[in-house]
Formats: sequence, structure tokens, C-alpha cells
Amino acid sequence: MKKIFILTGEPSGDKLASTVISSLKLENSEIEYLSVGGSHLKNLGINTIFDLKEITYLGFTSVLFNIFKIRAKINTTVDEIIKFNPDILFTVDSPDFTLRVAERVKKINQNIKIIHYVAPQVWVWRKNRVKKIKKFIDHILLLFNFEKKYFDEENIKNTFVGHPLIENKKINKTIIDSIIPKDKKIISLFPGSRTSETNVLLPILINFIKIMNKKHDGYFFYFHATEENKNFILDKIKQSNINNLDVVSEENIKLKILSNSIFAVSKSGTVSLQICNLNIPSIIIYKLSFINFMIFKMLVNVKFANIINIINEREVIPELLQNECNANEIYKSVIYFLNNPELIQKQLSDCSRTLDGIRSKTSSAYEASSVLLKYLS
Repeated sequence: MKKIFILTGEPSGDKLASTVISSLKLENSEIEYLSVGGSHLKNLGINTIFDLKEITYLGFTSVLFNIFKIRAKINTTVDEIIKFNPDILFTVDSPDFTLRVAERVKKINQNIKIIHYVAPQVWVWRKNRVKKIKKFIDHILLLFNFEKKYFDEENIKNTFVGHPLIENKKINKTIIDSIIPKDKKIISLFPGSRTSETNVLLPILINFIKIMNKKHDGYFFYFHATEENKNFILDKIKQSNINNLDVVSEENIKLKILSNSIFAVSKSGTVSLQICNLNIPSIIIYKLSFINFMIFKMLVNVKFANIINIINEREVIPELLQNECNANEIYKSVIYFLNNPELIQKQLSDCSRTLDGIRSKTSSAYEASSVLLKYLS
């Protein structure tokens, strides 16, 4: 029986990996799996060697403070992979963790094929990483077709598979009354999947809701959570005494809530692509500690945080970063858009055009699983 070890480092990678493995299981049900994963892979019946929460860290200082824990987890993971002896090590995103593991595995066992999903953002920073990963990555799966040139230059095998968040999926906009309150306009809020992100953005977004409630009536707010951080968010909002607010974590419900929203406020990240794909206007927020932000500024090669803006080389979606990421500025931006529908239409039109240029022909899960199958044959 063929074996695949799936290595993720955070909830978004766990979710992404699960879509690929679901597709792969349809083509070949005789594969044995083991993972470092979360709830999505567990739902597929795939065991994890430890809880994903134990390795989810954000920011340079967080990594520094947890360096000994991370090193221990890397050692444990490498040992378990070598013991499992898979045909493929399927690493997904979180390059600072997954690629460190992959490099060590390859040195120990050259026969294990390493396929990495979600290319490191070399177009943003640390372009020299391409030369390094060439030594131990057998194949890399790309979310965006513009990334291809960076890996072609180094003769690294790569396949553009597209991004799952921008695939055309029919969403039933009919919502049962028990989910969405009647006579309320929905605003979706995305405080991030990592606890360290949520810790920073959640209080800011709660204060934004309080400002909205003081000045406007008729809105209902939903925080979009992962299963891993849902209870953390619920505990925080219970203390806020806000009645027009709830938390959703089930994927189908989140999609339906978002598709029925009039606006979204999202942390910087790939979830913004899903928001654009559902034709929902939005703004982007993000905040790092001062030290992390200064390090980040010194390393990055791009002007914007959001991928839509990076592709267009201009601010299609407003970004409120660092000092501008506060409740008052978020309120001003949201109300400005809601009062100017022509700006909303311009943003949606620009986003739609951008997404049309980066979609895959089939589906990312199918394209990625097809590559895995080739290496198993």
C-alpha cells in the first residue's frame, strides 16, 4: 500500500490539504495516511501525531520566544515521518515549519518524494529561498500563475493548480430564519485563524461594532471562525454585551453568511479572495507588533498586503494597517463605502476581472491530487 504523510502548520493549511486528499481518495482509496493536521484532516479519518495548535505561531518574535518548542516539534515530526516511511511527504503552506522538516527528511531519506503546496511568497520577500528549496523539493504546486516564472528560472518542477477560494461554487442564498435575523443587514468579520492574530484584531473589531451600534441601526455582525478558535472568540464576545453579534465556524454556514453579507472586514490573507469571489465589497485590516512590523518592512518587496492589490499594483481594496487598524478608521471606511455604491461597484468590477485572470481550468484540488497520483504510480 502506498503511503502519504501530510504536513501542515496551521488551520488554513489543514483545510487546503483536506480538499486535495478528498479528491485523491476518489481516485485511489488504497492509500495509507498520517499527518500533522487539524480538524479537517481528522474528519477524513486521518490521524495526526500531535495537535496542530502546538505549532501555530505568528510573527518573528513569537517564533523567537518559542524557538525551543518549535525545534522539538521539528525533531519529533522528522522522526515520525522517517518511521512512517511514506512514498510522498505532502507539505502544505507554513514554510517556516514545513520546509524545515522537509529539508531534514530529504537528507535522511532521498527516496521520499516531497511535494509542496502553496509556494513560499518569494515575490514578496526572501527571493533567495528558491535556490535553497531546489535542493530538497521534488515538485511545487502554485496557487497563482504569475509565480511560475520564479521557479522555472531555477528549473524546479512546478504546476499551477489555482486557488480553491476563487473557484466558481454555486451558493444557495436562501438562508433559514434561524441562522440570519430578519430585517438586518449582515456584515461579516474575519479576525484571522491564528490565536495570535485574533488576540490583536478581535478587540478592535468589537470596538468597531460598538461604534456602528451607537450611530446606526439595522446591522447584524458575524465573526467567521475556525473550529480551533471559535470558543476563544465566543468567550470574548460574551464579555462585550453586544446582542447583534454571533460566531460561525461550520464551512457551509460561513459561505452562506458571507454570500448574504453587504460588506466584509477581513484580516489580510487569502480569505479576501473568497470574499471577492462571492462579490462582496470589503476592506483589509492587519496589525503587527512594532518590532515585527519594522522587521517586515525591511524584508518585503511589495507595497501592499493584499494579493488583489499586489497583482494590480494599486489599492483596489483599501488596506488599514498598523496605526490605521483601529475601530474609528474601520468605521469611517465601511460607512464611506456603504454611502457610495459607485465605489462598491468599481471595487467588485476590478476584483472580478483580477480573479478571472488567475483561475485554474478545473479545480485546485483535482489538479493537485493529479500531481500526487503521478508520483505514486
